[in-house]
Order: sequence, then structure tokens, then C-alpha cells
Amino acid sequence: MKNALSIHMRLLLAALLLLSFTACSSRSAEAEAEAEAPKNLVYGIDADLYHLEQGEVQPGQTIGGILGGFGVSARMIDKLDKASRTEFPLRNIRPGHKYTAFLHEDSLQVQRLDYLAYEKNIAEYVVFGFVGDSITITKGEKPTTVRRTKKSAVIESSLWGAIMEADLPYALAAELEDIYQWTVDFFGIQPGDDFTVIYDEKFIDDTVSIGIGRVWGAKFNHAGKTRYAIPFRQKDKLQYWEADGGSLRKNILKAPLKFSRISSGFSYSRLHPVHKVRRAHTGVDYAAPSGTPVRAVADGVVTFRGWGGGGGNTLKIKHAGNLMTGYLHLRGFAKGIAVGSRVHQGQVIGYVGSTGTSTGPHLDYRIWKNGTPINPMKVPQEPTEPISNENRAKFEYVRDRIIAELEGEVKPEEMITQIDSIFLPEPIATDSLTQKAQ
Repeated sequence: MKNALSIHMRLLLAALLLLSFTACSSRSAEAEAEAEAPKNLVYGIDADLYHLEQGEVQPGQTIGGILGGFGVSARMIDKLDKASRTEFPLRNIRPGHKYTAFLHEDSLQVQRLDYLAYEKNIAEYVVFGFVGDSITITKGEKPTTVRRTKKSAVIESSLWGAIMEADLPYALAAELEDIYQWTVDFFGIQPGDDFTVIYDEKFIDDTVSIGIGRVWGAKFNHAGKTRYAIPFRQKDKLQYWEADGGSLRKNILKAPLKFSRISSGFSYSRLHPVHKVRRAHTGVDYAAPSGTPVRAVADGVVTFRGWGGGGGNTLKIKHAGNLMTGYLHLRGFAKGIAVGSRVHQGQVIGYVGSTGTSTGPHLDYRIWKNGTPINPMKVPQEPTEPISNENRAKFEYVRDRIIAELEGEVKPEEMITQIDSIFLPEPIATDSLTQKAQ
């Protein structure tokens, strides 16, 4: 009995020693791996192993000249030129772009170039490697962080002016115009209109802004009305919706182009700028730089493409509801646009010009209903399909939290951070409420 107990104790002790040794080995391996992990990665390279020299490509300077200055042989430069033709042709090097050389000292204490990193733009780079007799070409992107931001601004002259005045990303103006292009008249912005928007902003090194991500919601006060923009996915398509669940998308755009101003309105007695006589001008003139893209305001079919006399290069498109739109004085037509072509709302169909009888580049935009001219600024807009009944509860869940964030501060856990799969919280049972009240 004693011998059996003794054997059992020895086996138990051996097992404990083995476990202890294994745990120590594991901790030692983890510590060793942690110690070996590079702490200072620059362009994906352990910078602590090198001396770094930074520079900027000068006008007329070539990559061959830069590499030659670091002692790279002509043979290796030629080898790099051939190897990089499909990955990143060396002729794409541009003045003003930054580069970083990774140098090490050899046994003779002579500095040798192992890598040269070239910044293609603020976010992307390419690394040329010269380790031994081999050439490597590696493309990469700098790590980015995303910061959720809420900003408000009051408009004094234009949306773009307010964006610049508030030092907000320029891309935000284009994004807001895209979201509200059916419901906000950006050519009729009044001083005192304002907006609040929640968006993701992307940063490199936590300081350099490189653009924006998703807009999580917006509120636009214009012409005495408040328009919310709530993101929600329906039928696998992400769109922005009004607070009542109506789509911000309408059957017709507010305007056929962006970044312009109205230079002449709809009138039956306008003083013609060229002929100096009063005559009807049954359209709206948008002054814009030559070449500005012109978009179809609604789905339709091209019925006329050609020379329209005083109207110069002209397009006419037939739409549902017996509507016809016209686009005059175009510099040219977009590729693929021909009589019989089917176009989609927002599609580029031509470019602003000054053809025909014109005093400068502009678009003369016209609409006819049943053949009668109507004022494009007063065309009734019909909304597209609203939030469906089956999606109503999920939409209202998203809407309430987005509006709460737009109107004030909310806890991080109450923010909507993804909209591809919404899980509603479990409702509180009526019996439970009754018991708590008692």
C-alpha cells in the first residue's frame, strides 16, 4: 500500500514539475517573441535597424539619380527598372513627393542602401528593396484611424463657403449635396440656413486628415424646413431617408448640375443678353465653368441630340409623366449618348459650354409637360418608395438614435455604428411593468 502511494505521489510530483516547466517555457517564448517584435515600423520596415534619410523629389530628378546618390549601381537600377514596369513604373516618380532611405553600415563601415520608400500620395507608398543581389517591390498603405465627428455650421453665402469657414473636410460639402440633391435647393440657400452632420473622418498618424467615410446622419435647416437624413438599408441598397420614413430620393433632381449659380430665371419677358429685345425665356440658366458635367434629372430616353440653332448643342430627354427636359448650349455630349439611349437619373449626359447664341459658358435647362413649358424651379417632386412596413421598426430604432445624437450628446453604446444588421432590443413584458408599478 505504501509503495503504491509512493509511486502515485512521485507521478503527481512529476506531472506538476512538467506543467510548471511548460508554463515557464510558454511565458519565456511569449516574452522572447514580444522582445523580438519590431517596435518602430516605418513603411513596414523595422526602422531601429537602420539609419533613415528623408528627402523630396526635385524637379527634373529621376529615381535613378536618387538611387545613384546612395551608391546603388547602374546594373541594379536597370534591374529595378525592368522589374517595376508592371508594379510601379519608375517614370511615375513625381517632383514634390517624399522618399525615405533605409541605410546600414557594412563591415567596412560604409553605408549601404537596403530600402527606398517612395510616397505615391499621402496614404499610399511603394518600397524598393536592394538586399543582397535581389530586387523587391512592395506596395502598401499607411495605417489609418477613423474618428466619429459631429459638426454644425451656419451658412452665410453657400454650403461650400460654410464648410471652408468651419474648417471642415471639403468632401463633406459634396457628400451633403449628394444626399440632399433631391430636397434642398442649393441655388436658393439663404443666409442663416444651417446644418449638423455626423460623419467618420479618416486620419493618418492621428493628425493628418485624408478624407471622410460614412455620413451617419444629418439635419439641414433650409427655407423654414428641417430635413433629416437617416441612413438605412432597404432591398440591399443603402439610402438616406426623412424622419417619417420617406425617401430623400425623388423622381426628379432639383438641378442638373453642381457647383454653379442661377444667372437667369424662367420668364415670358426677359431682356435677351445678345439681341437686346424682350422675349420669352422658358428655362433656367445655370452659369458654370465650361466642361462642368451635366446630369440627367430623371430616368428617360434621349429623343434629340444635335444642333439646336441658337441653343447650340442640345439634348432632349423624354421622362415618365409626359415630361420632357432640354439641355442647351452644351460644349459636347457624354460618351454613349445618342437618340434612343436610355439614361438614368444622375448620369452625366453632356458638358457645359457656350455654343449657339450665348455670351458665356452656361446651361439653359428646360422642362415641358405635355409639350407646354413649365418653370423647372416649380416642378413637383414625387418621392420614391418609402420605408416598408416590415422595416418600419428597425428604421425607427436607427432614426431615434441618430436624431438623439444630432440634437445632443449620447453615450457611445447608444450610437448607431453599423446598419447592415440591426437587432432590436427585447421589448419589456407588460407583466413586468405592472409588477414594478405595484
